[in-house]
Amino acid sequence: MNTVSSILSLAKSTIELESKAISNLSKLLTDDFANAVKLIYNSKGRVIITGIGKSAIIANKIVATLNSTGTPAIFMHAADAIHGDLGLILKDDVVICISKSGNTPEIKVLVPLIKNAKNKMIAITGNKDSFLGQQADFVLNAFVAQEACPNNLAPTTSTTAQLVIGDALAVCLLEIRGFSSKDFAKYHPGGALGKRLYLRVNDLSSQNMKPQVGLEAGLKEVIVEITEKMLGVTAVIDNDEIVGIITDGDLRRMLTKSDDITQIKAKDIMGTNPRRIAEDAMAVDAMELMEEFGISQLLVEKNGKYAGVVHLHDLIKEGII
Repeated sequence: MNTVSSILSLAKSTIELESKAISNLSKLLTDDFANAVKLIYNSKGRVIITGIGKSAIIANKIVATLNSTGTPAIFMHAADAIHGDLGLILKDDVVICISKSGNTPEIKVLVPLIKNAKNKMIAITGNKDSFLGQQADFVLNAFVAQEACPNNLAPTTSTTAQLVIGDALAVCLLEIRGFSSKDFAKYHPGGALGKRLYLRVNDLSSQNMKPQVGLEAGLKEVIVEITEKMLGVTAVIDNDEIVGIITDGDLRRMLTKSDDITQIKAKDIMGTNPRRIAEDAMAVDAMELMEEFGISQLLVEKNGKYAGVVHLHDLIKEGII
């Protein structure tokens, strides 16, 4: 059993078994699922998700997914609930109980307490005829024929099914709420993902110096400006408007072609119609423009006027790339 082929064979069979079980879940969906989504959406309270053992771990993941997509949720361990944590549940909260069998001792103690408090309850269970299934207001069937565990004991396929049901709930709720990428950014402000969603060009360019020269600037002035501002580029400006751009590469090419450089002006070596971007554009849009045209800087504009430079290194620094 320790050969490469036997290990790969077992891994493949595990994935195939679980994928078939997940595919079958769509056939088990009933009106209870749609009604559960509407119940949560219309609720004035939060979603309290509870379970025990591996189901408790899945409950935590579903809580995280709901919270990050606009549905306030709290995890409550089923065992702790009957020893004091039941106070987490408020009047308008909706409770989701997760249990493969629906008949564990903790669930049998907890469910009547929830019912007595008159909170609506949704069951995610592999046994719709269980104690939990019979007591819940809505039952989301997470039945699986077999665990991936060779002994059909360790929760594997069943917990995957629970997770998928939770994802389906979250996706339906975010669609109904009209949850947008801007909303997502509010809940994910940290890390590269959040920055891709909220960081704008001005957030980067405003941290840079603002290299610029006029059309009649001499070569020395151009070189000094590019060197001092440390962005490998300078804009050429006329009445605050961008008329051209000079890069390190433009200077090198000019030096290889010209013997007399004493009379060269900025207007003689600048590139015209440089790539530019509005300061309120998303930083990720700047990245896409740089990739599309194979460049490392973009000139930034505000209301048609020159506003600065955004550099590839700015995007790398912020983790956008």
